[in-house]
Amino acid sequence: MILPLRYYGDPVLRKKALFVESITEDVRKLVFNMIETMDAKKGVGLAANQVGVLLKIFIIRPEISNKDGDISLGDPEVYINPILSQPTQETDFFSEGCLSFPGFHLDIERPKGIHIKAMNLEGQWFEEDILGFKAREIMHENDHLHGAFFIDRYKGSKKAIEPILRKLKKKYSST
Repeated sequence: MILPLRYYGDPVLRKKALFVESITEDVRKLVFNMIETMDAKKGVGLAANQVGVLLKIFIIRPEISNKDGDISLGDPEVYINPILSQPTQETDFFSEGCLSFPGFHLDIERPKGIHIKAMNLEGQWFEEDILGFKAREIMHENDHLHGAFFIDRYKGSKKAIEPILRKLKKKYSST
């Protein structure tokens, strides 16, 4: 089932998500609905609070390059109760967008790599060192679980983006 998205200005997006105590059928159903929603909205990641659920869950579809350099999206990956650590010193800038900010993109600086410890849908903990775009996806989605947005990391003029943010808030506040 495609879930309704929450957009910039919705107070639930600024709230911190709660620890998932156990993997229940409701959690599994939420994850499958999140995947369907992300795919329907043509996103590459989605955090639970973006669909109004304050649980520490996010999903991504990582980019996969084939031998010819063509890029496609991989299978959905589920991260429950994620803990990020060990960001690389080396950073880069990349244009980020967000399903909660339709049509809006900014160049955001993030570490090139990150270590993540999280639970999968079977309730098993796993750890991974991640580099590149997948690391960026994970950091972006994890920010949502802490009530933060990519715009909070923007190093350019906040004043310059304020009119765009006001328009977004006005347009989507009634949706």
